[in-house]
Amino acid sequence: MPNRDNNPQNGVGGTSPLYNYGTSPNTRSAISQKVRLLSPHVGNAESLHHMGVVSSVSRSENKNVEAVRGIGFGDKIAELVPGVTDPTQLSLERTLLYLCNLWQATGYASGTDGPVRSLAHHRWPFDLEMQMVFSLPADADFNGAGLGYNNGNGGSPGNFDGGIRVIQHPEVTNDRSGRPGSLRSSTALITMFEGCWFTSYSTNYSKDQGIIMESGDCQATDVHDFASAYGEFLATGNDPTIGQLGSLRYADQGYISAGNAGVGSNFLNI
Repeated sequence: MPNRDNNPQNGVGGTSPLYNYGTSPNTRSAISQKVRLLSPHVGNAESLHHMGVVSSVSRSENKNVEAVRGIGFGDKIAELVPGVTDPTQLSLERTLLYLCNLWQATGYASGTDGPVRSLAHHRWPFDLEMQMVFSLPADADFNGAGLGYNNGNGGSPGNFDGGIRVIQHPEVTNDRSGRPGSLRSSTALITMFEGCWFTSYSTNYSKDQGIIMESGDCQATDVHDFASAYGEFLATGNDPTIGQLGSLRYADQGYISAGNAGVGSNFLNI
């Protein structure tokens, strides 16, 4: 009998009832019920699959910024110079399954599928994909009027919307509107965490707690949207050399004019 808790197919990491989809509210605020975390699974080399029973996932980044000052100019900061960015930190918490643990769900041969029992046995990195699936009101606004019945929208690589993708819903029940269920899909914002390495792992066994939770921290080599060209001319915004509004300290060389400086342009010294 196959291991139904580690049987990746149809975009999901398992086929047991633990991996059944349910409904979630449709709000304009982003909610965690619509966030999906995809990872490689041991024994499957086709694609990343939705990791089940994840109770929480968090990410954090840090960068040091150094102040430039000059002797004789008083207590004044001339400029702030950003340093290099520390590796992106990811923290995962997941319910331990007898037939699939956190390491198996990120591609390592552990638990029932291999000998890995320690961080010392991790020889290869893995990728994670985070999908923020749009609610139906947000999806309708993003697609615009007359483009279908929430059939999702895929972006164009190299453009601002390159980091979005259409997410197909495997099962749909037709309603009385006559709209075909095959068109039901959603738009998702994609963030890729590439080259991840676990840095810590813990499991707590307590007599006062029935559910055994496992926690893992990892660092990502790179974070991107899978579709843009990253480099010196990455369109990140706030660039005054192309007429965008950013900081006045970098817009005093005639890059932008008072006409496109915004509401307060009448008193800006540019």
